[in-house]
Amino acid sequence: MALNNKVKQNIQEVIKSSIRNKFNNYNPESSNMPFHFRLLGRDRMALYSFIQSLNTTFGTSIFEPVAVELAKNHFSKVKSQYIIGNTITEKSQIVIQDIMNKLSIGSPPNKLKELEKLRKASQIGKINKLRTVKVDLFVENSNGVQFFFDLKTAKPNISNFKDFKRTLLEWAAIAFTQNNNLKINTIIAIPYNPYEPKPYERWTIRGMIDDKYELLVGEEFWDFLGGKGAYQDLLDCFEKAGMELRQEIDRYFSKFRNK
Repeated sequence: MALNNKVKQNIQEVIKSSIRNKFNNYNPESSNMPFHFRLLGRDRMALYSFIQSLNTTFGTSIFEPVAVELAKNHFSKVKSQYIIGNTITEKSQIVIQDIMNKLSIGSPPNKLKELEKLRKASQIGKINKLRTVKVDLFVENSNGVQFFFDLKTAKPNISNFKDFKRTLLEWAAIAFTQNNNLKINTIIAIPYNPYEPKPYERWTIRGMIDDKYELLVGEEFWDFLGGKGAYQDLLDCFEKAGMELRQEIDRYFSKFRNK
């Protein structure tokens, strides 16, 4: 067991609070779907619309607060929507573009070498100001090693993956601009593997992402935050929260039956 009863209870409360907040702020789509309504019922269509809406915000409304609660007991610093900064050196921007160009023509990613290039570049050239940059989840361990997580959906679009890589590089460069002695890791986190028990292979990630240092999927992400076994305990928390919310969910959607 990775999580003690108090942590489990806290996580369940976070989940329930997030869903209740979603109910309070949710307005179903008002589009007329007469065939669907008569075949499936307005309550089921409202539930379907709610699930679709929830899916688009699951990362920020549920996964982020759950991740924060989970990490509190294993890291000295934990924050969601963490502000890294808003400055970067001109040399860092040149290095980032050079890395992206090389990856685009087939050079294999090597995050450790990329970080060292950015560390050196962070103290060279003019300082440029950017819009304020936020990280989905920031944690720092007792040794001062920092981890910046970009939380993504289980099946992000392949067309966006270059942007994801650039974001990870920019985060590192911005952090180094403030302090180039930092020990940092910038990582894409995918909350679950939709292909289990098969490996996560939505596309050829190795062409752009260093999967050893830049990607954590499902169990490895949650166990990293909460310790070995945290993922399984977390699934139990979601199940128990769902059981406790079931009557509230049924009552909420029953009001759509006679509309």
